[in-house]
Amino acid sequence: MERMTDVPDSPAHSADPARPNDYDSFAEAYSAETENNLVNAYYARPAMLALAGDVAGRRILDAGCGSGPLSAALRDGGAVVTGVDASAGMLALARRRLGDDADLHVVDLRDPLPFADGAFDDVVASLVLHYLEDWGPTLAELRRVLRPGGRLIASVDHPFVAYTIQDPRPDYFATTSYAFDWTFNGQSVPMRFWRKPLHAMTDAFTAAGFRIAVISEPQPEPTARELFPDGFHDLSTKTCFLFFVVEVPPSAAGPDD
Repeated sequence: MERMTDVPDSPAHSADPARPNDYDSFAEAYSAETENNLVNAYYARPAMLALAGDVAGRRILDAGCGSGPLSAALRDGGAVVTGVDASAGMLALARRRLGDDADLHVVDLRDPLPFADGAFDDVVASLVLHYLEDWGPTLAELRRVLRPGGRLIASVDHPFVAYTIQDPRPDYFATTSYAFDWTFNGQSVPMRFWRKPLHAMTDAFTAAGFRIAVISEPQPEPTARELFPDGFHDLSTKTCFLFFVVEVPPSAAGPDD
């Protein structure tokens, strides 16, 4: 199944060329496709920025930064941005966008992060967590690198969408994988994601020591109505992505303390 209208901003991890989610093999085409399209440029990224609010002076980790469009927007808002991604190809594009002095690191989000405890005021994870079967270790690390009172702002494929696109439909209450091909300039690439029921998502956040502040199902930018009239109607009347803002309690030391 082709879902070029639902293209995420960045991967949680890359794979070798014989396996799904190998962003290195199509980084240039992916970045070009998502730069100004409806779902990314007029829906997913603006929604993340709106949830982030005023970021001037804030230290922000862009977890799964891809080619860096969200990092660039946050930096333009005055944030001090660090980006991580497991795809070296995507990070090369991010460095081209952000400059040679950009703070970028090749990191698989399933592994420990190379940052000190409390290093960041915010973490943004745009359309990343749905690449992970188990959110637990990743959320624990993201919480560790956030200061008390810090925020994780995350978006994922909406669990209702990921449930209904499969035929036959899976057990909604189970964590299950789903796969399809994306096509870029005639190149078909296999992709695989993991869907969870909504309660499993919220449970994972709270188990990692976060408290949920916002669950959002935003609308696309109004300016997209004239640019993408057909797609705008679909995107403004059907579920697509789900957005969260979760917070580290101001005085908490850790989820197990």
